[in-house]
Amino acid sequence: MIRLVCFDLGGVIMRICRSWTEGCRVAGLDVRGDADPLHLPSDGWRRVEAAYQTGRIDARTYAERCSALVDGLYSPEEIRRIYDAWILGEYDGVEQMVLRIHEAGVHTAVLSNTSHEHWLHMRQYPAFRQLRNKHGSHQLRVRKPDEAAYRALEKSTGCQGGEILFFDDTDENVAAARRLGWTAEHVDPLGPTDGQMIQALTAHGVFA
Repeated sequence: MIRLVCFDLGGVIMRICRSWTEGCRVAGLDVRGDADPLHLPSDGWRRVEAAYQTGRIDARTYAERCSALVDGLYSPEEIRRIYDAWILGEYDGVEQMVLRIHEAGVHTAVLSNTSHEHWLHMRQYPAFRQLRNKHGSHQLRVRKPDEAAYRALEKSTGCQGGEILFFDDTDENVAAARRLGWTAEHVDPLGPTDGQMIQALTAHGVFA
């Protein structure tokens, strides 16, 4: 029996930019040359992103290091501007879905790779406010797909294995959850996410 439904945030509950080009457009900036920090061939960007999302560096340091990675083509202030614009809002229908889960007597949780700044930004959205047992990587100091992130949620909620139904838009994170015995489903972030999850919630017995 599913006792807990756990959600990733970006691409599942929250709509986010899916490319550097989109982020620049939303932030009102132009795309310059070949500077795309999201797809740098080196590990530099991934290391900076990991440090930021696990709370080991602050937003100012993050922006400065990202700017340096693209040789100053974007200033630290512009990097922050793009990052601040990255969250586009919540998907239609997700708040009502979360409320329906609670009405069914099932608890909810969040397990998300994110930052302190994005965490604060998401507080304005109804679906985020309705969700319970919220765990951000910046708080846990560890990110998915590291097993420790999933174990931290199990310890906090008292649920484990097949008692947890987990939704994520990244195959790697879904696979890691399944290795721990969680019931995990991949969500396509490019389509309406509520319908995908309602279908899975029904299939797994949360909804009648």
